[in-house]
Amino acid sequence: MKIALFGATGRVGQVILTLLLEKDIKVTALVRNPEKVQPRAGLTVLQGDARNTADIVGTLAGVDAVISALGTDKTTVLTEAITHIISNMEKQQIKRIITIGTAGILDSRAEPGLLRYQSSESKRKSTTAAQEHHKVFELLKDTLLDWTIICPTYLPVGAATDEYIALRNMLPANAVQTTTGDTALFTVNELLKNEYIGYRVGIISP
Repeated sequence: MKIALFGATGRVGQVILTLLLEKDIKVTALVRNPEKVQPRAGLTVLQGDARNTADIVGTLAGVDAVISALGTDKTTVLTEAITHIISNMEKQQIKRIITIGTAGILDSRAEPGLLRYQSSESKRKSTTAAQEHHKVFELLKDTLLDWTIICPTYLPVGAATDEYIALRNMLPANAVQTTTGDTALFTVNELLKNEYIGYRVGIISP
């Protein structure tokens, strides 16, 4: 299996990259700063920008699936990148994509019909990042791709516990945090098991 990975130098992306390579899954990673990525067997590093469609085309060449751990950077970089990724996945007939989102785009328990970031459940003053992730959800939902959006809550750097709790479209009850390790581990497990195609997935660590 060969995977295109976007966001490989981020907090979650770094862990996803390591887990994929440990499972002998080949990875092509598109990064802006290649010096941030340690050369390893099975890894191809391309320098470029995920907002550039030509760079996306090269990254997707010969891959079986796509994982995006791109963040918002408080700009529109995420939606710009995903638009190009979707378009070129369709052209190259790649079906599977897993993205890292945010718990803000899960369904609200308190106010049915709203997403968490739109409801009283949200404690964040700024909704900019959640709005970007919401746009990604809407873009993916309108495709025929086999998509999954993994939605961690408060995301501290931490090891995988392998005891995470996952729930379709909602955040599990009594949510406190989701470690970067558990988020990455769930991502790789979902790549291999395909249990949540077509869903946003709320995930929390114990």
